[in-house]
Amino acid sequence: MDTPPLLSALRAAGLSADVLAWDDPRADFVSARLVLLRATWNYPERPADFLAWIERTAARSRVLNPPAVVRWNVHKGYLLDLAARGVPIVPTHLVRRGEATPLAEVMGAQDWTQVVVKPAVSAGSRHTERFDRTDLHRGEAHLRALARDGDVLVQPYLTAVEDYGERSLVCIDGELTHAVRKSRRFLGDPESVSEAVPIAPDELELARAALAAIGPADGPLLYARVDTIRDAGGRPRVMELELVEPSLFFPRAPAALDRYVRAVRRQIER
Repeated sequence: MDTPPLLSALRAAGLSADVLAWDDPRADFVSARLVLLRATWNYPERPADFLAWIERTAARSRVLNPPAVVRWNVHKGYLLDLAARGVPIVPTHLVRRGEATPLAEVMGAQDWTQVVVKPAVSAGSRHTERFDRTDLHRGEAHLRALARDGDVLVQPYLTAVEDYGERSLVCIDGELTHAVRKSRRFLGDPESVSEAVPIAPDELELARAALAAIGPADGPLLYARVDTIRDAGGRPRVMELELVEPSLFFPRAPAALDRYVRAVRRQIER
C-alpha cells in the first residue's frame, strides 16, 4: 500500500531510491546513504537474524528508525515498559518461553472472559487468535504451541474493536499527521482500514504520551504508529506502538507522505 507512492514521491524529489529485501545476500546496503525500514514483515520468522542485519547495516550506513528503537520494539514486551512509564496500555500478561502457566489460570487471575493470545514477536496478526472460557482446550493448546518457540502475550479481548474500532495514529517526523480506523483482525484475516478519520483529543494525548515514553536517548523517530483501542469505560489504551515496519497509510494522507519525504531529504543532507 505504501511502497508505490513512497517510491514515486522520493524519486520525484530527486532522490535515488530502491526497494531491497533485508534478507537478500545480494542486496547492496553499503552504498546507501540512508536505509529506511518499511515492509520487513517476515522478520518474526527469524528475529535474531533480522536484528543482526540491523547491526551490520547500521555499522555501514544510517538506519531509520534507529537500531536501539528497533531492538526495543520487535518484542511486544515493550508494552510492559510503557505501562511502567505510566502509559495506559491494554492489560497484558507475558508468558515466557517454556513457561507452563495454564491459560485458565491467567484468565481467572485477571477475571478475563475472552482473551487474545499472540506471539510476543509478531507482525500482521501472525498466530493471533481469540478464545473464551468455553474454548479453553483450544486456547491452552495454542498458548502451549506458541510458548514452545517464544514468549507469548495474553490480553483481554476489548469489544470496542467491533464498533468504534481500533484507531491507528500515524506520526511522521515528530508530528501526528493522520489516523485510520482498523477492523478487527486475527490469523488469516485481511487488513481492512478506513479513509482518514479525526483524531479524538484523548487519543491524541495518549499517542503523545506513548511516544514521549520512548525517550530522546533512543534516537529520533522518522515514523511511528500508535494503535489504540477503547476499554469498557471508554478510555483509550495503547494496543501496539509500531516503530519497525508499520503501514503508514500514505494513500489516505498525501500531506503525511510529503512530510516523510522532506524528513528523508533533511536526514540525507545532514
